Amino acid sequence: MPDRMFRNVGMDLVRVTEAAALSAARFMGTGDKEAGDGAAVDAMRAVLRAVDMDGIVVIGEGEKDEAPMLYNGERVGNGQPPQVDVAVDPVEGTRLLALGRPNSIAVIAIAPRGAFWSPGASLYMEKIVVEKAARDAIDITLSPTENLERIAQALQRPVSDLTVFVLDKPRHAELIREIREAGARISLQTDGDVMGALMAAIPGTGIDVLMGIGGTPEGVIAAAAVKAIGGGMQGRRAPQKEYEREALRSNLGDSIDQVLNLDDLVRSEDAFFAATGITDGPFLEGVHFDRAGGVTTHSIVIRALTGSLRYIRGVHQLKPEHIFGRMDTDGAVQIATR
Repeated sequence: MPDRMFRNVGMDLVRVTEAAALSAARFMGTGDKEAGDGAAVDAMRAVLRAVDMDGIVVIGEGEKDEAPMLYNGERVGNGQPPQVDVAVDPVEGTRLLALGRPNSIAVIAIAPRGAFWSPGASLYMEKIVVEKAARDAIDITLSPTENLERIAQALQRPVSDLTVFVLDKPRHAELIREIREAGARISLQTDGDVMGALMAAIPGTGIDVLMGIGGTPEGVIAAAAVKAIGGGMQGRRAPQKEYEREALRSNLGDSIDQVLNLDDLVRSEDAFFAATGITDGPFLEGVHFDRAGGVTTHSIVIRALTGSLRYIRGVHQLKPEHIFGRMDTDGAVQIATR
């Protein structure tokens, strides 16, 4: 596809995640996960209609959690080239948003048609993510201790200086015990492993490694970001329910344990990833409402082909009468302020 055409999509994706974040932020701390997620989904749909692309949603977060969703197979964009696959999570960290906790974000990734790995019946996957300097050191088939030792050697630091992002889930009790025994530090988070992967792949964020089991849709979205940054990532299916395990066995047999590298998860060198903070975090600030009626957002957009990484601070002047999906007099899509 013409590079100029595809290159221009990056900024449009930021507008999509900004819209989702602006709409969802009104529900921060309300305790209502579904309302915030639903607002973000509606926002993404409205803005995606105006984006120059012929997109198909192939990773639509929501089936696993029975949440509002941009569904798999949904056509998005205005139908013009380029033809792309789309992976979305309108609110990554719905519980974080509902409780007003850090690191809730709106995310989207795109790649040329057919480039994203299809998880099929796989709902959960084991993941390990590191920055570029350690990407050749990881091996998901080895123990956490062995991986931490190899990562520390690659980064030329002691294991005790490493900080590992782990989701605070009962399934990770043994992983947490082993990481502590190896001497590394742990950042335990209730949700948000796309953000964890992003922080692990970017040097200087305070997170050196992501380890553990999280959602498969989030894994594919994270892979687009990690590949764009040049970091290292491996994954493999990790079914958590018997029905998921049986469905995978009937379709895959012994290959259920296949190790998935970045090139398996994203089969293109030209992928885009964009994210906008909804609640404040150490990496991306959340949506801020000021006294003058302006709203500030903080976003990141990354392109794999060039390795370019841009941080974008947006200042938005929103009016109460602006409703998502309606157009103002000059044809601009407006954002709901609910």
